[in-house]
Amino acid sequence: MYNFFFYNPVKVLFGPGSLNDLHKEQLPGKKALIAIGGQSVKKYGYLERLEKQLDMAGVEHVLFEGIRPNPIRQNVMDGAKAVRDNGCDFVIALGGGSVMDCTKCIALMAANDGDIWDYSLSGTGGKKNPENPALPIVCITTSAGTASEVDIASVISDDEADEKTGIFFLSMFPTLSVVDSDLMMSVPPKFTAYQGMDAFFHASETVVNTKHHPMAEMFALKTIELVAKYLPRAVADGNDKEAREMMAYANTFAGYYMMCTSAHTIEHTMGSFHPDLVHGAGLIMTAHAYYDFFAERKAAEENMIKMAKAMGVEKATSGKDFIKALDDLIAAVGCADLKMSDAGITYEELEQYPAKLHEVLGGDITADPLPLSDDDYLTIYRNAYK
Repeated sequence: MYNFFFYNPVKVLFGPGSLNDLHKEQLPGKKALIAIGGQSVKKYGYLERLEKQLDMAGVEHVLFEGIRPNPIRQNVMDGAKAVRDNGCDFVIALGGGSVMDCTKCIALMAANDGDIWDYSLSGTGGKKNPENPALPIVCITTSAGTASEVDIASVISDDEADEKTGIFFLSMFPTLSVVDSDLMMSVPPKFTAYQGMDAFFHASETVVNTKHHPMAEMFALKTIELVAKYLPRAVADGNDKEAREMMAYANTFAGYYMMCTSAHTIEHTMGSFHPDLVHGAGLIMTAHAYYDFFAERKAAEENMIKMAKAMGVEKATSGKDFIKALDDLIAAVGCADLKMSDAGITYEELEQYPAKLHEVLGGDITADPLPLSDDDYLTIYRNAYK
């Protein structure tokens, strides 16, 4: 018997050009705060297109800029203040995972008192439940990686506490999301790879997760198949419309049933100490060591064989076949040479990581193929280090 809970109230407009239909939707308010990160959404005309859609829908809008690639609590609080100061009744995220994550927390804090960290479950977090639901949220994703547009999760950092952690409440589900792969064509190759591998790891962690079930596996294996086939193409040619659309599918599928293991917590720990570390890059840096730890011990053979076959290894017979396919994929997207040391991580500081790992939220550390001790975590970090 498999017991599971599935709830996803997000209305999704999916497909190339789907942003052009936003004005036809019943938007959840009369005045929106549009949250963005850097300048790329202006440079490539995405912001102008969104503003035109809102004008056509008769919705007022104000702009909030400057969300950091790894958003911090101050980004959230500044955005919430902007919502209140401008009398906005809903929020729109226009950007990648960081912008969407931050915007969902902005929506929460615009409706609640205190600081976002009051609602964090991390080591220094207040662990409170919000009294009020978040304001309505619309997500327009410009990347294929986090799937933040179809889930409740946000990842926020507190640099002073050296914590990068997940914050999530049911009211943080977006009301409406637009997944328009035309908005992803401008993502540079390096970040296309990082984002695409994030989607891959959402799926691979789901498959090896000891609590996974057939419904989760259905979404995850399809994601793995699509990423293995189309991510190298999207990295090689950002104008490959089919590859971009298929990666958008992969990203969304992974988000519909994401069951992350300690692999994500391992990365969040690294990001807690190094806030400039790109999430997908950190996951890639530790991936071989993490999965090979279990392959060496034959702890997830059946599930790794399934993943290898989804990646095109027809005659896969062991977990090591998945490890080779994973290494080949990482090489095919130009990430084989990623080094923790290039991100400023020292071998000596790895000893601090296992303790910190219990203070941040990334994935379910009770769901790995084998229970991991702090010594095991340190072994994985050390094996990944270069």
